[in-house]
Amino acid sequence: MREFILLLFLGTCCTSLWAQEGVEKKPFSLEADYFYGSILEHNPDIAHLITGHPSGVMLTYNRKTYGFNEWERRYRYPDWGFTFMYQDMKNPYLGENYSVYGHYNWYFYNRSLVIRLGQGIAYASNPYDYETNFINNAYGTRFLSTTFLKANYVKENIWNGFGFHAGFGIIHYSNANLRAPNNSTNTWAFNAGVSYLFDHEEFPEYIPLEDTPSSSHAEKIKYNVAFRFGWNESDVNRQGQYPFYVVSAFADKRINYKSTLQAGVDVFFSKFLEELIYYRSVAYPEDGLSGDEDYKRVGLFIGHELRFNKVAFVSQLGYYVYWPYAFENRVYNRLGLKRYFLEDKVFASVTVKAHWAKAEGVEFGIGIRL
Repeated sequence: MREFILLLFLGTCCTSLWAQEGVEKKPFSLEADYFYGSILEHNPDIAHLITGHPSGVMLTYNRKTYGFNEWERRYRYPDWGFTFMYQDMKNPYLGENYSVYGHYNWYFYNRSLVIRLGQGIAYASNPYDYETNFINNAYGTRFLSTTFLKANYVKENIWNGFGFHAGFGIIHYSNANLRAPNNSTNTWAFNAGVSYLFDHEEFPEYIPLEDTPSSSHAEKIKYNVAFRFGWNESDVNRQGQYPFYVVSAFADKRINYKSTLQAGVDVFFSKFLEELIYYRSVAYPEDGLSGDEDYKRVGLFIGHELRFNKVAFVSQLGYYVYWPYAFENRVYNRLGLKRYFLEDKVFASVTVKAHWAKAEGVEFGIGIRL
């Protein structure tokens, strides 16, 4: 995944800016969960780290919505909030993880099913160290990107504000190739917990959707230029971190309130790849590399933005048309969040660029849209 990177955090922090005229009420709830599960062997290189059944707790703050803002009505009154998670990985080399997330809740089936997506930062108590903990080849840094997705059956405010929920989900930890090693872990877990809705007797009525049609938000084709940057390392341990830069030009067409379509070109300048090419030319002469191969790449991509007013979730799929050194594969993807400013003419973004499920790096970006 999919280490979206401080991704949903950006969206939740901006929510309070989207108010209409009037006084907005701010109902909220608190939750406590226990979970128990198993680490999935998504990569045989981490098989030696799967020795028990991880367990932990989640503490959650949910800001409830009721339709005061247009985005709330169009998305059927979701919640946003923050989650703290403690997880014991049940392996002495992995240790324990402490995480904080920003999250969204989406409700279905008369609000009996909730899908929660959270993105945040984790602190690993026992990361890789080439002298003291070389067994841990999953976490190359003490601070990790972390994502969780869970589905719960939920009943809120059953008695005096108290409710319960139960379900299952997956928890992902990775450093998005900021430093090797980065084999990551995915935990499949079952959870159950209780909730309490504050001021439940004064919860506001849901405001029905009576806005203009979604298609009324459609726009003409816009042209964009973006610059992204970050730092990463190859899969060779202790090879070093290097900066990378991406220049993108693309066109987009907003077709309704929720969706914007994109197509464009990326040019990648990845210094870690230059170092990797030189390293392999020396260490593996059988590869037939001279060490002078071009490390730059050029890709064409198509994409989609799911809009939440001034915030958008970005998903893109690309193909390298210029690929002089065969690193990973020719298909790449990008996931993340974007925030628009100045009447949608300027934007900032945090995205993860990957080759399918293998992250290459976290990209911090700025751009203009005209």
